[in-house]
Amino acid sequence: MVEAKLSEAIEALLVQRNPRHMQVARAALQPGYYLRAARHLRDLSGTVIIATGFPVTGTFETDGPVGAIVLYNALQTLGARPVLACGPPLSGTLAQDYEVLELTAQDREQARDEAARWLAELSPEAIVAIERPGLAADGRYYNMRGDDISARCYCFDPFMELARCPTIGIGDGGNEIGMGNIAAELAALDIQVSVTRCDELLVADVSNWGAYGLLALLGRWARRDLLAGISPVEILNYLSTRGSVDGVTGRNTLTEDGMEARIGLNIIHALRTMTGGRDS
Repeated sequence: MVEAKLSEAIEALLVQRNPRHMQVARAALQPGYYLRAARHLRDLSGTVIIATGFPVTGTFETDGPVGAIVLYNALQTLGARPVLACGPPLSGTLAQDYEVLELTAQDREQARDEAARWLAELSPEAIVAIERPGLAADGRYYNMRGDDISARCYCFDPFMELARCPTIGIGDGGNEIGMGNIAAELAALDIQVSVTRCDELLVADVSNWGAYGLLALLGRWARRDLLAGISPVEILNYLSTRGSVDGVTGRNTLTEDGMEARIGLNIIHALRTMTGGRDS
């Protein structure tokens, strides 16, 4: 399958269920967005900042960290230096096993200073925000129910605004970083749309799955099955024992956005089939 058609097949697969109307988002994007985003991550040897962490009831949700961990491991395997960017409590949890950039600023001006400092220190070759809250037009953060969660958010948006490298946003509802690219097209959805933009926006029914789509293409180029051996259940269990909750139900379960882990595994199998993995 030629790369452009493969990308479009991935894009269709990842919004097939459409629980939060991401088919609307897909229609607003120029086809081939997974291919274009993956090209930004190809053959990197320097730092890649991967931002994640959506606050839910005093802790963090499972959607986002699973994909961030999967992408972290793959980029490390390919020779890059990934760094996970998130705020407490997720930052302290992940710092035990991964290199973490802890976000500390909630005020936007302070966040700009924090972003400028880290960008100068790390000189990233790419930035990926996966299921990371994005500022709405009023400068506040909102969850899928329209609740103002600004008091529990640490501001990452300035990293995207100040970056001198490619920026990628991954989201599944409209209130995540990157959705500013198509804010007008999402205005009719029942969501406080984020206005924060990125160079390439990726959408999926579950943001974690966006990482799988990127790995399908990166693995094809590297001639390595980067999706082989990925166990959503294993990563969900890792997060669950550290206090994660499902972002839809608010419960400490091995699920993502109300979906059983086996559904994510089925997505991985389908992607491996598309790219000639062992499940083909």
